[in-house]
Amino acid sequence: MKKISLKVDGMECAGCAVTIEKALIRTKGVSNVSVNFVTGKAILEYNPKEVSIDEILKVIEDTGYRAEEFKPEAATEERETKRELRLFVFSFFLTIPILIVELFLEFVGKNLLLFILTTPVQFVAGYPFYKRAYLALKTRNATVDTLVVLSTSAAYFYSVAATFFISGPTFYEASATVITTITLGMILERISYGKTGAAIQRLMELQPQTARVIREGEETEIPIGHVKTGDMVIVRPGEKIPVDGVVVDGHSAVDESMVTGESMPVDKKEGDRVIGATINKSGVLKIKVTGVGKDTALAQIIKIVEEAQASKAPIQRIADKVVSYFVPLVLLSAFIAFIVWHLWLNSTLLFALTVFITMLVVACPCALGIATPTAIMVGIGKGAEHGILVKRSEALEIAGKVTTVIFDKTGTLTKGEPVLTDIIKLSEYENGEILKLAAIAEKYSEHPIGKAIVREAEEKRIRIPDAESFEEIIGYGVKAKRDGEDIMLGNRKFMLNQGVEIQHVEEELRKLEEQGKTPMILAFNGRAVGIIAVADRLREDARKVVELLHRTGKEVIMMTGDNERIANAIAKQLGVDRALAQISPWGKAKEIKRLQKEGKIVAMIGDGINDAPALTQADIGIAMGSGIDIAMESGNVILVKEDIRDVVCFIELGRKTMSKIKQNLFFAFVYNIIAIPVAAGILYPLLHTLVLSPMLAASAMILSDICVVGNSLLLKRFDISKSHEKY
Repeated sequence: MKKISLKVDGMECAGCAVTIEKALIRTKGVSNVSVNFVTGKAILEYNPKEVSIDEILKVIEDTGYRAEEFKPEAATEERETKRELRLFVFSFFLTIPILIVELFLEFVGKNLLLFILTTPVQFVAGYPFYKRAYLALKTRNATVDTLVVLSTSAAYFYSVAATFFISGPTFYEASATVITTITLGMILERISYGKTGAAIQRLMELQPQTARVIREGEETEIPIGHVKTGDMVIVRPGEKIPVDGVVVDGHSAVDESMVTGESMPVDKKEGDRVIGATINKSGVLKIKVTGVGKDTALAQIIKIVEEAQASKAPIQRIADKVVSYFVPLVLLSAFIAFIVWHLWLNSTLLFALTVFITMLVVACPCALGIATPTAIMVGIGKGAEHGILVKRSEALEIAGKVTTVIFDKTGTLTKGEPVLTDIIKLSEYENGEILKLAAIAEKYSEHPIGKAIVREAEEKRIRIPDAESFEEIIGYGVKAKRDGEDIMLGNRKFMLNQGVEIQHVEEELRKLEEQGKTPMILAFNGRAVGIIAVADRLREDARKVVELLHRTGKEVIMMTGDNERIANAIAKQLGVDRALAQISPWGKAKEIKRLQKEGKIVAMIGDGINDAPALTQADIGIAMGSGIDIAMESGNVILVKEDIRDVVCFIELGRKTMSKIKQNLFFAFVYNIIAIPVAAGILYPLLHTLVLSPMLAASAMILSDICVVGNSLLLKRFDISKSHEKY
């Protein structure tokens, strides 16, 4: 299965998205469809053997909407807004004289003039509504456009009849003002949606346009699109680094805040990796290009955020379903109100028609449809600005419900960089000799423990000769030969398997393990001569994060492949509720599944590589990712800065976002509960007048939409960087 993002033009409401979703779901070879009318994007998976992209685009076009493969650019949105703006201006300059003539002037031929002025508004400015309503009808759906078309058509065609065939008042100003007002409302909503997605635009604007490349021994400034992998790029102080790459020469401090959210500049030297769009602050850097275009970290971040904002949280799918049933119910209610007023209560046709039109206009469920996506977009954008990448929007919804937080130990609660802590003599060999022998054995090892031992020897200026042979036994230790003599370094099992007597060192091993250290036994020519212990340093804020999670009522568990003594020692230092030791990657996933069966909502935090099964199994998988290796497949949240405090920040962001969604939905439901009965004339017996006219109904509907979007935008004021301090 392949994943694809599409840009769909013309969607104006949740009902439009539902129409497209239904058509795609019925298409063979297509699955996991998510269509978001606010972002104008569709995300789906498809089987290329069963259906092509062209066939998928044709399915969407058959529902009346134009689609194309998504490419991040602002131009499409601007074109759509400009088109609606032109229609509004055209409609507005015809509606003003319609209102003046209808409300204030009386003369022969008045109705004919109103007919001439209103007809272009109805069928030119109103054409998009008619088109979308027709296409929705073809797919047996009723949308907001259906309500607009029915209400304005009823007013217009009744007025035409009154002009040419029967005597009576006209409704031209009602149809014209409703179309003009709703068109204006859509423009204001589109502008507001743009603000909710401002984070994406800011990320896109970070991309440099040119790069200074060394070609044929000379520096040449070329467009960024012409840079190739393997090129050498020169970046001077104060310039943006144009590509992802590795420093081959130079030393500098680099400001990565615009990509990772990290406020302090990061020192970069030869061999360090750099991220495109970050700023070189001091020295000159020579960089070998490793990623350009869509392969850069920034491009991958933009893709992740785009897809997340276009995805749908479960609560949004419920709201969309409500909208799809809501419109037919409104239609039925309006027809019933018309019949009751005209036939049962003997009101005039004009009065009953006014009630009918007003009900259809005021009940447009736009506020209900945008309540969730606008808040989700702001929340995901806010996280991206702080270096928290949310890959699926449902993660924000689940975050506030989490009951159990599970941490992998190595690389998550610890830095994943072991350091040598102890050297213990077991024979006549001194500490320096023990370290030298261990370094000889580990010189060619890529294991973090081996690197820590070699690094310690180098820092003590110990010369490390090459071994004549080297063998690494994964998970146990290493064997080497030097000058015909055997050197072995490894754990208990390794020594027992090699026939080395270690019973006399058990007490020393136990003490080290109880301190949270990993002891390795050094054997020389088959005899244990020393113990070398290493320990992985805890992250500075690890204990504080555990305390914060406890304050919010979360159960905190640590999982590790280390033995039980080491696990318990570290668990004691951190204050976690439970430590699960000697557990495999698949065992972690199995344990999470068991917790889920107990009814717990689980968040798993790991490094995104060996923790992949657990991250996938958890309700929320949170991967600690570096600024370069950002597009991890496992997990649905990525902490770019590798700052463990961001776990608390993310949970609080999810809670705040869900709070906004609930406020928006509450407001939208209350609006409709009040507005529909008022439009139906429930207050008429008391006030002897209809409180709402079609024009006021259109204004109220648009105002409700803007209030929902405005409430979502308030989420931008949330200071995510300080959210962990509130506890």
